[in-house]
Amino acid sequence: MSVIPLSDPSLAAETGYQLVLSGSAGELDGDAWDALLVRQRQPTPFMRHAYLAALQDSASACPASGWEPTYFTLWQGDVLHGACVAYVKSHSYGEYVFDWAWARAYEQHGLAYYPKAVLAVPFTPVPGTRLLALDDAARGALLHTVLGWAQQRRLSSLHLLFGADEDIAAAQSRGLLLRHGVQFHWHNVRADGTGRLRDFDEFLAGLNQEKRKKIRQERRRVHQSGVSFVALQGSQISAQDWEFFYRCYERTYLEHGNRPYLTRDFFTRMAAQLPQAWLMFVARKDGRAIATSLVALGEEPADTAGGALQTVAYGRYWGALERVDCLHFEACYYQPIEWCIAHGVRRFEGGAQGEHKMARALLPEPTASAHWLAHPAFAEAVERFLQREGEGVAQYLQELHERSPLRRQD
Repeated sequence: MSVIPLSDPSLAAETGYQLVLSGSAGELDGDAWDALLVRQRQPTPFMRHAYLAALQDSASACPASGWEPTYFTLWQGDVLHGACVAYVKSHSYGEYVFDWAWARAYEQHGLAYYPKAVLAVPFTPVPGTRLLALDDAARGALLHTVLGWAQQRRLSSLHLLFGADEDIAAAQSRGLLLRHGVQFHWHNVRADGTGRLRDFDEFLAGLNQEKRKKIRQERRRVHQSGVSFVALQGSQISAQDWEFFYRCYERTYLEHGNRPYLTRDFFTRMAAQLPQAWLMFVARKDGRAIATSLVALGEEPADTAGGALQTVAYGRYWGALERVDCLHFEACYYQPIEWCIAHGVRRFEGGAQGEHKMARALLPEPTASAHWLAHPAFAEAVERFLQREGEGVAQYLQELHERSPLRRQD
């Protein structure tokens, strides 16, 4: 194994663990990594060893694209107690927690904001565990080690993005600055809170009249255009389906003047190594495939005490080769929600941003990240900014809840 040494060996001694750092996912014990991941309260599939390895090996997130990974593992004997991946970055693309203004401020004062480091999943704004740990002690030791590493490398900052509650608590206890955001998620819960929804009609019945009417109109337009859908899961997704998906995915980016973050090879690796983690909806018209959306599937404990695992769905990518009115809403929201109801899925997360999702019954959920800045004066300035921003986010959340699409219960 090619191990990256720490210049200060005392960091490993302070934590009480044997510390191993590596620059490649291929050098890790993938089984041990995944076994630790499934013990977390929010173990998204995007922290699976195969997913992270595919990002690097497919040249999607690698040093050449501005994502230089370092994998941290904390061991006691042959037991893995903690693990994470930090990326050293020369830019802020693909993060979805925007710090461009911070970088400009550094530049205006003659300071270098890059390189910086992020504890994140590249191009994946999905909340979940970033610091894999057996317990809070291991999680704290892991974060302590990463902070020491960032200081040794003289990085401007370290950013833990879209962390789980345990990650954020560990960061806050070590003085990192908290930043809050908003996403929109759908929860598979009946209006009276007694259990899962039975069907899409019951889902609609829980919405207010305006939203219910709007969704029916949008679905009718797609149907009247002659579009039908097929849902494919895991091994049902053929190589031809993946190829068609990538054509649609790539076109969506190119239409906006950008190259796609993820390479064709990344999805080839997903089809081969993590097929069970994917659900694809393919839209057909006149016998031809014209659009597709891709949803990731994962499992998480039913509650904080553990218990049975429940499926969670994550809306990720979409694209179309033809324009059909309301096709995006059908492919990215209504088809996934209908599938989730039929399969008893606990939650469907709609991705980053997008207040328009509320009209499709995805409700606002707070997200959090944590930030360490090496420069004391800039850390103070950012802290003041985040306090003001946080007040605005809290007010925004309150306003969104007041505009809930759900039917008011007596």
